[in-house]
Amino acid sequence: MICHMMETGQIRALSLLSGGLDSQLAICILKDQAVDVHGIAFDSPFFCIAAAEKAAVDLNIPLHVVNFTADIVSLLSNPKHGFGSCLNPCVDCHALMLRRAGELMEEIGCHFLSTGEVLNERPMSQNFENLAIVAKESGYADVIVRPLSAGLLPATRPEKEGWIDRSRLLSLAGRSRRSQFKLAEEYALKNYPSPAGGCRLTEPNYAKRLMDLRDHEGLHGVGSIMLLRFGRHFRLADKVKLIVGRNENDNVYLEGNAELYDIVLKIEEVPGPTGLMPLTSREDHVRLGAAICARYCDAPGDSEVTVRIRSSRGMGKIKVLPATPEQINHLRI
Repeated sequence: MICHMMETGQIRALSLLSGGLDSQLAICILKDQAVDVHGIAFDSPFFCIAAAEKAAVDLNIPLHVVNFTADIVSLLSNPKHGFGSCLNPCVDCHALMLRRAGELMEEIGCHFLSTGEVLNERPMSQNFENLAIVAKESGYADVIVRPLSAGLLPATRPEKEGWIDRSRLLSLAGRSRRSQFKLAEEYALKNYPSPAGGCRLTEPNYAKRLMDLRDHEGLHGVGSIMLLRFGRHFRLADKVKLIVGRNENDNVYLEGNAELYDIVLKIEEVPGPTGLMPLTSREDHVRLGAAICARYCDAPGDSEVTVRIRSSRGMGKIKVLPATPEQINHLRI
């Protein structure tokens, strides 16, 4: 496929685009060599493609969006190369992204793949050894170019065969981003997120919730994974989790996804949170869940609160005293 594409003239690259500064700069460097660049972004509950979509518009390139949810969920049970500081299987994830990108590259007729990776910018996942592992396990090692650090890495086919000029690629390394910020000014790039953002799997609190879900209910539905981003979470029993809204936005989202948990708890008479629980909850679980919801309503802490309970079994009401911090702190995820 790649060889016969050379007859059509302009070289075309498929570049991984997160929307961050490095991925945008890699594209700019290739466009400087008149490469026709397409972007690819990976969508999942763990990272947002909004920055990539905005960057593609700013860079004036086509963007291909790939649903990556099933791919990354499959890695969360036992990634070959392990996890990072939280629940982030970075090496395996990057390799799988490049494999999916390689498949799309062949489908749409691109010559090579590009990424914004910088050698040693992330010491664990972007060191020399792991960059090589990622490339090899993707199955497309010989057509991967990393324009920001290419001068420090072995040349691949696009450079060897002159599809791009290796001497015009960069040799950046390390965690300092001064060179990238200078390049951003030269390319007039203004819209890029801070380098700390990105994957939720690197966030300790989110990773703890995801691990709890994996160990109790399992990672079987996107809806349950999406709910991890909303509310306060409490583990009441092995298959019984309570989610309590923190604000109006949480309450609206929880009520809109009530079918995932089925039991909906609502405070009556005073403003308060929405709570979700599974239908498998015992009566004492529901009473505890109602007391936890009451803990976060506007009623005085020493007065009974009426909580409305709605499920497929019907409607009901119970009166509870708000739970105390001592009763619930050990239950919070």
